[in-house]
Amino acid sequence: MYSSIRKHIDQIISITDQEFDEFKSILSLHQFRRKETLIIPGSRVDTEFYVVKGCIKAYHTSENGDRSIVQFAIEDWWISDFKAFFNNTTAKLTVECIEDSVVFGLKKENLEELYRRIPKFERFFRIKTTRAFISLTGRIQNALEKESADLYLDFCKSYPSIEQRVPNYEIASYLGIKPESLSRIRKEIASNNSKPPFNKA
Repeated sequence: MYSSIRKHIDQIISITDQEFDEFKSILSLHQFRRKETLIIPGSRVDTEFYVVKGCIKAYHTSENGDRSIVQFAIEDWWISDFKAFFNNTTAKLTVECIEDSVVFGLKKENLEELYRRIPKFERFFRIKTTRAFISLTGRIQNALEKESADLYLDFCKSYPSIEQRVPNYEIASYLGIKPESLSRIRKEIASNNSKPPFNKA
């Protein structure tokens, strides 16, 4: 159960078994069913989640009920309402399971204490946060510069396993396009034999 997160950490920093045991001690294990929520708007966000198994989404709901997906997370990814988590504010996002999922929860207060005891973990999470910021800014830039078809192809290249696990209308929401536009793009790509047309409905 812990081997995946140990490998995840070892890719960025070197830690001893004792240091990893200290890290394990502040993790809480949770199991969620499909469509269960980890975070709801208006709630206090004091936890970020590492996905051991499953697929989870974070989305914003507008006043008229429209949903915009801002993040997907599968195995070996972290998810939360990070703005609320880092700013000590209440959630604006809903974090919900697409599949039955197993996650480790990490509370902010425990994380701050870990930084004091083992400073190298601060470097680990700083690098993870920096990479997430770079990824987000790249996504925004691509949305401004690229056509919808190119955005979809980039999505397929970057997140091939998510594409097979997430309904098309949710991919469309993440890309910021209409589901019918995504269906048209997929048909055009399939007709050009650029990518197999299969995906979940």
